[in-house]
Amino acid sequence: MEIKNIKTLGQLKAAGYKSISIKDELRNNLREKIKSAKPVFEGVHGFENTVIPELERAILSRHNINLLGLRGQAKTRLARKMIELLDEYIPFVTGSEINDDPFNPISRFAKDLIAEKGDETPISWLYKSERFFEKLATPDVTVADLIGDVDPIKAANLKLSYADDRVIHFGMIPRANRCIFVINELPDLQARIQVALFNILQEGDIQIRGFKLRMPLDMQFIFTANPEDYTNRGSIVTPLKDRIGSQILTHYPESVAIARTITEQEAKLDENQADIVYVPGLARDILEQISFEARESEYIDNKSGVSARMSITAFENLISTAERRALISGVDKTTLRLSDFIGIIPAITGKVELVYEGEQEGAAVVAQNLIGSAIKTLFSDFFPKIEKLEKPGEKTPYSDLIEWFFAESGFELLDEASDSEYQNILDEVTPLDILVKKYQSQLDKKDQYFMKEFILWALVEHKKLSKDRFATGHQFKDMYGSYISKL
Repeated sequence: MEIKNIKTLGQLKAAGYKSISIKDELRNNLREKIKSAKPVFEGVHGFENTVIPELERAILSRHNINLLGLRGQAKTRLARKMIELLDEYIPFVTGSEINDDPFNPISRFAKDLIAEKGDETPISWLYKSERFFEKLATPDVTVADLIGDVDPIKAANLKLSYADDRVIHFGMIPRANRCIFVINELPDLQARIQVALFNILQEGDIQIRGFKLRMPLDMQFIFTANPEDYTNRGSIVTPLKDRIGSQILTHYPESVAIARTITEQEAKLDENQADIVYVPGLARDILEQISFEARESEYIDNKSGVSARMSITAFENLISTAERRALISGVDKTTLRLSDFIGIIPAITGKVELVYEGEQEGAAVVAQNLIGSAIKTLFSDFFPKIEKLEKPGEKTPYSDLIEWFFAESGFELLDEASDSEYQNILDEVTPLDILVKKYQSQLDKKDQYFMKEFILWALVEHKKLSKDRFATGHQFKDMYGSYISKL
């Protein structure tokens, strides 16, 4: 008989069903996945040798878990992925508010029903996705919200005394019995509310308004916290920390390649956008490098962190910038340009916390500096390093290009220029073509114009050329001519 066809306690007994605690359930299913070499936390990248082994050890140890890390480090995603370690269905007493185990009932309702109906007690089945509860800790959360309170309306309707435990209205935690319960941003929970969790974590029972209840809840707790919270907005009280079995530190992606994988997985793009806009691989690397530069920037508060969401939203903005340009030009397809990166500035300014010096500079200026720093960092991976100091008259790989700008007095690249106009302007700069063919001879033809513009921006960052932003585009000039024009 299929388990979903089992409708009574007697049928459940006859089927030989054995109930186990949720922590044992998670442990057993994890053991099977590890033995069969099946992925446990699919879609979470960069934690394979750090966070995930620690999380697996905590689950095998039957621990409640605290995931500690800065914003955008996949803490909540990890918690939600634990649903995949639950059994597909579990039985509970039909009508129970707290998912009573038919073999180990803990509520008065379930005990009375089983005492009355015995093997005819009706059984329902709970699917694994319904066994996940999540609560964001905010200062207005109360003990009644989480644990429960006396319900005067229920007392009046049922004509019960307040001394009768049937007047209790259970909170979120008892209703999550036999489930995974996540409290996000735990330090934001008021200290007195954290204290109310002591007994639940250690003894597994609850106390509501003086009622002498012994309800050994069966739960897997997962908490998330940001280290910044320990000093700025609140803290986890020490006895509560002591009751959490494992504290696991999360981190940001350790390489551009991992960061790219995350962004490509999480970015929400319209199907048409992928067809309209071709994105060179270098553009994706620059986008991710911006986040790495931000985490090291002196203008950004590194205690707050720089979320992976910044790269995701920036990528969405970047594609939309190129798409808008294509729509204006009336073309069906276009290639992303480096000048399109001006469109990601709103995605950066909303995602970083600036220190005092950053506020003085201005969020938009800091964002532009991050784009420039990312280009400067990656440039040496593709072309010879540009030395800060050069001997007078010494020939460098970039001398011809710099001399071209001195002789031709530069050019303008308009944001909304058509692809043909954009390509014609860059084709006129012959030294650019020579540099690309010499040092990137295997480059895909579709990426060549992006690479040419990349060289120009990199020379600007190394103070070999000048770049000025005006309302509708950028102007590139030689440094000396730019200096003369400002006198």
